[in-house]
Amino acid sequence: MTRRHAYPSFRSSRLVSAKPFYYLAAMGDDRKSQLTVLAFIAMVILAGGNAVAVKFTVLELPPFWGASLRFGAAAAILLALMAIRRVPRPKGMALWGAVIYGVLGFGAPFAFFYWGVQRASAGTGQVILACAPLLTVLLAFIHRLEPLRLRGILGSLVALGGFFVVFRDQLDANVPVSSLIAFLLGAASFAETGVIVKLIPKINGLARNAIGMATGTGLLLVLSAITGEPHTLPERPETWIAIAYLVVGGSIAVFTLYLFVLKTWTASVTSYEFVLIPFVTVILGARLLGERVSAVFALGAVLVLAGVYLGALSGGHRKGQVVSKELPLR
Repeated sequence: MTRRHAYPSFRSSRLVSAKPFYYLAAMGDDRKSQLTVLAFIAMVILAGGNAVAVKFTVLELPPFWGASLRFGAAAAILLALMAIRRVPRPKGMALWGAVIYGVLGFGAPFAFFYWGVQRASAGTGQVILACAPLLTVLLAFIHRLEPLRLRGILGSLVALGGFFVVFRDQLDANVPVSSLIAFLLGAASFAETGVIVKLIPKINGLARNAIGMATGTGLLLVLSAITGEPHTLPERPETWIAIAYLVVGGSIAVFTLYLFVLKTWTASVTSYEFVLIPFVTVILGARLLGERVSAVFALGAVLVLAGVYLGALSGGHRKGQVVSKELPLR
């Protein structure tokens, strides 16, 4: 009979850090494991199109206002779904947890990314965002959720090295330091979000994303007003198409899948989406924008996949051990 383990301390951390893809092979009849892997793959593919869509929007709309339109529309749809499905609204600490999730997961990181990508290439931003797994490992250790594993750090560094190879030709020598700092702060916000979700009270995922996106929209609107951005609607059809994709696929679908994966996997393992998403972005960029894909891309891909395997997929596994679904509140 399969034993299920809790996650009370570092002593049981090996159980939680056991690798989810390995579970799929070892327990092929475990439908939950299969669904989690499929959700992770779908999340990576959908999120890979975000950077291309954002590029289209910032060509016509100011950054904070463009991000506000995206998450404002997504929040409105999710709030309507909450009403239709009669999902209870969180109260007290659960509500504050959803607000914190919105600030860290939507308001802060996308404000940094939308602002930074104006004066730097999308490739540069993706390279910096690839720091997220390493930052997640460190933050999870600081929050006492996971031990500081050498394998995870080495895997993150190898994967990050792969991205510097892949985007070597796209790193402009005159990239403003302010843009690099913005991307780094965005990566830190994403990393902290994955950790915080494990700490805040558990609520319905639909409610969490609805309140989170609404909170993020409010923060982005404040930034837009402070910076004096014009609040105009787009005129180009391609901008509307990009916004529609960002709302439905890049926001509602991606973050619903994100919370689903986080229920089963650790924050550090889930964060490896950030080293896989840019590869989808490069492929879409080549198809839609005519961007070049060279042998450098193949070399970088090998390094990134090696880093992902080292940091998230390899390691010991004992038969019968599964990842605990939720971490206890502390």
